[in-house]
Amino acid sequence: MEILLRVKCLQRLAIPRPVRALHRDYRTATPQNFSDYDSMKRDFKLEVPEYFNFAGDVLDKWTDMEKAGKRPSNPAFWWVNGDGEEVRWGFEELGFLSRKLANILTEFCGLRRGDRVVVILPQIPEWWLANVACLRTGTVLIPGTTQLTQKDVLYRLRSSKAKCIITNEAMAPTVDAVAPECENLHSKLVVSQNSREGWGHLTGLMRHASDNHTCVRTKHDELMSIFFTSGTSGFPKMTGHTHSSFGLGLSVNGRFWLDLTPSDVMWNTSDTGWAKMAWSSVFSPWTQGACVFAHYLPRFEPTSILQTLAKFPITVFCSVPTAYKMLVQSDMTSYEFKSLQHCVSAGEPINLEVTEQWRSKTGLDIYEGYGQTETVLICGNFKGMKIKPGSMGKPSPAFDTKDNPTKTASTLRGNYYITGDRGYMDEDGYFWFIARSDDIISSSGYRIGPFEVESALIGHPAVAESAVVSSPDPIRGEVVKAFIVLNPNYKSHDQDQLKKDIQEYVKKTTAPYKYPRKVEFVQELPKTISGKIKRNELKKKEWEKI
Repeated sequence: MEILLRVKCLQRLAIPRPVRALHRDYRTATPQNFSDYDSMKRDFKLEVPEYFNFAGDVLDKWTDMEKAGKRPSNPAFWWVNGDGEEVRWGFEELGFLSRKLANILTEFCGLRRGDRVVVILPQIPEWWLANVACLRTGTVLIPGTTQLTQKDVLYRLRSSKAKCIITNEAMAPTVDAVAPECENLHSKLVVSQNSREGWGHLTGLMRHASDNHTCVRTKHDELMSIFFTSGTSGFPKMTGHTHSSFGLGLSVNGRFWLDLTPSDVMWNTSDTGWAKMAWSSVFSPWTQGACVFAHYLPRFEPTSILQTLAKFPITVFCSVPTAYKMLVQSDMTSYEFKSLQHCVSAGEPINLEVTEQWRSKTGLDIYEGYGQTETVLICGNFKGMKIKPGSMGKPSPAFDTKDNPTKTASTLRGNYYITGDRGYMDEDGYFWFIARSDDIISSSGYRIGPFEVESALIGHPAVAESAVVSSPDPIRGEVVKAFIVLNPNYKSHDQDQLKKDIQEYVKKTTAPYKYPRKVEFVQELPKTISGKIKRNELKKKEWEKI
C-alpha cells in the first residue's frame, strides 16, 4: 500500500523511514507543549497569512522578547569545535550579524529578491548566518554538502541558475574550475582566513558592513529555498519550499515532535546539505525560541558525540539510526547525560536492538519520525503516547495519512501528496514502513539515486554496464551495491584490486558517500524485453539473503 497525505495548510519538506513490525508498547516522558496525542490532533490549527518571513516574523520577535527579559538566558545559537573554540549568540546578536550579511548580499553581491544563492559550507557559524541573511533579503537559499565534486557543483549552479555562491577555502578551487561554464554566477563569497582573488572575503566584508537592514516583506507562497534530492532516474531533482512551508510548517516539528521550549538546547547532527538540517537546526528550534547547538566535527566520532552530550546542557538530541547504532556499540559506562531529556531519530530504519540498548544505557526512548524532502513531519512518535518499536508512529497534526491500495502515477492527486513509500496502518492507527516503491537507496541518512552511481561507474574503462541497488548492512541499514559487467579486456585482471580501483574512481567522480561499498562482477544483467535493467530483481535477491 502506498502512503498518502491529505495536506491541511502546508505546501511542502524531509526524510524516508522504515520499520519492523514488533508491537511492544512503551510509555515515556510528559509533553511540554500539549496534553496528549488526541488533543494535539484535534486542536491543531495553522493560520497562513498573506505575508510571512521567518526572519522578521519569528526571529526578530524573539529578539524583542530577549531584550524585554521575557526569554530564558539560553543562547539562541551555541557552536563549538574540537579545537576549543566556542561561539554563543543571543537572538539579538544573530539579528545584528545576519543583517550585516544581508547587506553584503544586496550591496556587494548585487542580489535582488528571488535571486538564488548556493551555500556549500560545513557546520560553521557562517552557515546559519547565510540562512538567515537569505531570509532577510528574499533570496533563495540552495544548500549543498561539502562532499560535492566538481561535476556536482557545476550541475547545481547551472540547473538552479544561481547568481551567488558562498563556500569555504577548501571548496573554492572546485567552484573556480566550473565558474566559466556558469553564465548566471557573478558573485562569490569565501569563508577563510585569507582573501582569494576573484572572491569577496566574507570575514573582512562583515567587519565593515552596516547592520542597518530592513527585512523584505515576502508573500507566504514565495520560493524560499531549493534542495537537490536524489531521484530514481536522472540527476538530483530540485525540491522547492516556500516561506510558509518551512517557516510555518516546521512549527509542527518543533512544537510537537521535538516538544521544544525556550529553555531547551537542541543538537542535530545532520549534514548541512540536507533538508533535515533546516528541520532541526533552523526552523523547528527557533520557532520555539530554543537554542540551536552545533558541534563541528569533520566526521562522525562516537566518542566525541558522547563527550559532547555529557559535557553540554543538551536537552534534545536528533541523529540518524546509524549514529545511534555506533553510539550503543561504544563504551557508554563512563558518561552521564544529566541534561538529556528527549531523543529523536529520522532518515532510515532503526532496529529494536538499538532502541533497547539506548534505553537501557540512557533511560530514554528514541522517538522516530518520518518525512521527506518535500514535506514536514508526516508521522511521528510523540511524547505521552505509547511507542511501538519499529513503528513510525501516528500522523502529525499537519496531515491526514491514508493507505492507498493502488499505485498512483503522480505524486499529487486532488488534496493528496503521494509519498512513494509503502507501508501499512495497524488496528491502533500506527504506521509501519515497509519499503520505498522506487529504487532510492537510504544509507546512513543519505539518499542516493542509482542513476548517479551508474553514471559515475560507466566512466571507468573497465565497466561495460552496471546496475546499482540497495543491499542490507548491519550498521548503515542499507548500502550501495553495484553489479558490473566488465569490458572483455578487463576480465582477466585481479578482481579484488579492480573492485578497489572502481570504488576509488567513483569516490573521485561523484560525492564520496555515493560510492558502492559492495561490488559484484557478473556476466550479464537481468533485463526486460525492451532492454531495461531489472533493478528490482537484483535488489530482491540481495534482501532475501538476510
